[in-house]
Amino acid sequence: NGQGKTNLVEALRYVGSLSSHRVATDAPLVREGADRAIVRCTVVGEGRSIDVDLEITASGSNRARLNNAPVTRTRDVLGTLRTVLFAPEDLALVKGEPGERRKFLDELLAARLPRFAGIRSDYDRVLKQRNSLLKSARSSRPQENLDSTLAVWDEQLSDFGSQIIQSRVELIDELRPLVLAAYTDLAPESGETSIEYRSFLGDDVGTSLETIKAGFHEAMANARKSELERGMSLVGPHRDDVFLGLRSLPAKGYASHGESWSVALALRLASYEILRDDLRGGGDPVLILDDVFAELDVRRRERLAHAVSSAEQVLITAAVAQDVPTLLVGQRFEVVRGSVSKAS
Repeated sequence: NGQGKTNLVEALRYVGSLSSHRVATDAPLVREGADRAIVRCTVVGEGRSIDVDLEITASGSNRARLNNAPVTRTRDVLGTLRTVLFAPEDLALVKGEPGERRKFLDELLAARLPRFAGIRSDYDRVLKQRNSLLKSARSSRPQENLDSTLAVWDEQLSDFGSQIIQSRVELIDELRPLVLAAYTDLAPESGETSIEYRSFLGDDVGTSLETIKAGFHEAMANARKSELERGMSLVGPHRDDVFLGLRSLPAKGYASHGESWSVALALRLASYEILRDDLRGGGDPVLILDDVFAELDVRRRERLAHAVSSAEQVLITAAVAQDVPTLLVGQRFEVVRGSVSKAS
């Protein structure tokens, strides 16, 4: 432990998602005393080779290059490398706050369709501006001016937000049978699991963009007084959640530790299947298992190994070699103080 295994797979995951699975911001990714971190990788597949260079700064003003050519926006590298990472932090998908589950959906959507990252970025920008306006509403701003200015932000928020909701609901519909199948493979004795989208618009939100947007406007109108009093946006996809059920009960409160792990693993396996079957993706995603087997009993280890054995490329980290099931034994590398070498 502490030799740099996770540092390596986190770098790969960052290329695929432009975010860390461990920390919420980029600042902790930069070594103390350094002004930036550099990630370089070459992605080979589908008869082509692409060099990706990322420069990560603590301030967030990151830069990127593809085949040595600067890109306009860092997010333009999304889709070059697609990864699915299993890690101990994944337990937060089940036991953590709604933001963890929203992040799971949005990162999967961006990996599948990179332009979704732009929609989400635009939504966050508008949300920030709208919140700033609501927070300053107690000043001497005339009510007429306030209403007209809010109307502009309301329209943009509902536009971008409705696209996010529609995309998430459609994704949940695709994930549902895959999560059920994966969980059954991992823990057949534990009963069925379920996954549903929980929206501020109601549980049966549907996928009609027009209907979602109309409901969004109605919800904002109904919440206007409360939003002005509290100085923040109280409706929108930034407040939605994903319900994960086990035997018809909320997994967050009722699932055991082992069952929670199985639900989290089922989510990742389902996301891998979605990316693998996506014809726009240019091949199978890289499957990364970061110190996962140490968290599982022998039975779940073997079932997970069987579930991922057909993946095209799997990267596994472990502190104890014996934790890795024999079904997945392949080329082995040792990481010592950040240096990677092929095991003898």
